[in-house]
Amino acid sequence: MARRVRLIVAYDGTNYKGWQLQANGVTIEEVLNKALSELLKETVCVLGASRTDSGVHALGNVAVFDTESRIPAEKICLAVNQRLPEDIRVLRSEEVPAGWHPRKQNCMKTYEYRIQNCRIEVPTKRLYSFFCYYPLDIEKMKAAAAYLVGEHDFVSFCSSGHQAEETVRTLYEVSVEEREENQICIRLRGSGFLYNMVRIIAGTLMQAGIGMYPPEHVKEILEARDRRLAGQTAPAKGLTLIGIEYEKEQKKEIRGGNEHWAYTLDQRELSGKGRSVLTVEFCEEAELFRLVGRMVHQAYRNGAKEVYVRFPKERPGTDGERFGHYRIRRPREREDGVWENLWLAEFARN
Repeated sequence: MARRVRLIVAYDGTNYKGWQLQANGVTIEEVLNKALSELLKETVCVLGASRTDSGVHALGNVAVFDTESRIPAEKICLAVNQRLPEDIRVLRSEEVPAGWHPRKQNCMKTYEYRIQNCRIEVPTKRLYSFFCYYPLDIEKMKAAAAYLVGEHDFVSFCSSGHQAEETVRTLYEVSVEEREENQICIRLRGSGFLYNMVRIIAGTLMQAGIGMYPPEHVKEILEARDRRLAGQTAPAKGLTLIGIEYEKEQKKEIRGGNEHWAYTLDQRELSGKGRSVLTVEFCEEAELFRLVGRMVHQAYRNGAKEVYVRFPKERPGTDGERFGHYRIRRPREREDGVWENLWLAEFARN
């Protein structure tokens, strides 16, 4: 019977074309597949949590694979490391439920971008940090970073070739500090990131640190939703995926918002009745369809069987109205007979 094994993987990305399989060079995924297949005497295809770009490093990426092998899951890391090159290591291996998928779980990802800020580059740090000889004002970078904390549409900080349906993300931490002399670290923790988002943020904060624009301009970049206004994409070698923390149990309540919208997703009845209620406290009309669409999707992804939506009183719903992949309608029955402006959101099949 097949088992699913989770790996915690660290690697120096210097010599690789990123995580995902590519036709134009060797990747982390390719090397892991080969080493595991040889070890377990079966074809192995790993699924990674974060598909890091060419040259990006990791201390704690996550991957899973299925195997028929009887080797204890916790010993696979030791065995496969003997077959891996010295710039890739599996730090831990463990068995997980068969349906566990590293990209379909609520999680918190932490990235760090390191900068050498001095007149002459230090050779021993050249592979893991970006060299910037212009003096950077850390206080200005900190002030600029503060505008990025919270829930925002980060499309201005996403490469134009992205394939994301939704560009709203939540950052819980964006910090800038001098770790040691001439070494600046930008640290970001968030529930998810867009394509090249961290590197574009790093490039933008460095421009604020150089004095190309004031810190408050970062808020204008966010509001403009225009990639052309943000800084350059910083080189990959300065970026490291520090780790991924997975949610152990569903939150009873999720609150989010900014000056354009605010909402509460009530999940207290999720484990019992399989029901969640999204209350839109306020929302600009231009943002409402995206907000309801993504939060209803999140509620169903969290395991809800039914998702209800409560709109602001001044904005009544319309039966059959569509929000992204979902349509709303009046429920046929309700136990207490009180509707309270509740609408049932169901997947729209056409």
